[in-house]
Amino acid sequence: MDVRRLAPGLWRWTARHPEAAGWPQDAADGLPWPDLVGCVYYEASDAVCLIDPLLPGGEEDEFLAHLDRDVERLELPVVILLTAEWHRRSSDVLAQRYGATITIGESLPAGIEAHSIEGADEVQLAYFIRPHRALVVAEVFGVDSSGTLGVYPSPGLIDRAALDKSLQSLLELQVERLLVSHGEPVLEDGRAAMELALRQSLPAQPED
Repeated sequence: MDVRRLAPGLWRWTARHPEAAGWPQDAADGLPWPDLVGCVYYEASDAVCLIDPLLPGGEEDEFLAHLDRDVERLELPVVILLTAEWHRRSSDVLAQRYGATITIGESLPAGIEAHSIEGADEVQLAYFIRPHRALVVAEVFGVDSSGTLGVYPSPGLIDRAALDKSLQSLLELQVERLLVSHGEPVLEDGRAAMELALRQSLPAQPED
C-alpha cells in the first residue's frame, strides 16, 4: 500500500487488486495493468468521499483505523463514488461499516462533477474535483510502465467518435491532477498530458 497526500483533504492510495493475475500482460491486448490500483479520498464540505475504494490486503486493520479517525474527526457522512460498476471493489464492506451511500454519478458531494465517458454500452464516469482541479478516471486513461499516459478505450467500444467527443469535452476542464486507476498519477499539467494522449490515439487523417 502506498498512501500519498496530494493536497489538504485530498489523498490517493494504492492497493493490490485480487484479480490482477487475470489482466492482460501483452500490450496488444490493451494496457498490461500493474497489480496496484489507485483509489481516492476527498474531504468535501458535506461528506467524506471515497472513489473506487479497495482495502489493501494484509493491511486492512491499519488502513481502517486511520479512516475511522478521519470520519470521526470530520463528523460527516461517507459517500462512495464509482467511476464504473466494475470498480465496486471494497465498496460494500466500507458502506456497511460507515453507513455510506454508493453511487455512480448521482447525489454528488460538494465540489465534485461527473462527466460521462461515451462510446460503449456501459456507464463509465470521470469525476472532476474542482477545488483541487483533479480528475479521477477509470480505465479510459492509463499510465504504462514507462510513465506514458495513453487512451485505452473500453473493450465494449461501439462508437469511437462518441468516445473522442466525450474525451475532448474533458479538455475544457482546467485539470491539473489526473488520478488514474492504473499506473502513476499525473500530478502537474494533467490537461496537457490528456490532450497529447488523445491526439496520439486518434487515427491518422488521409492526406489530400
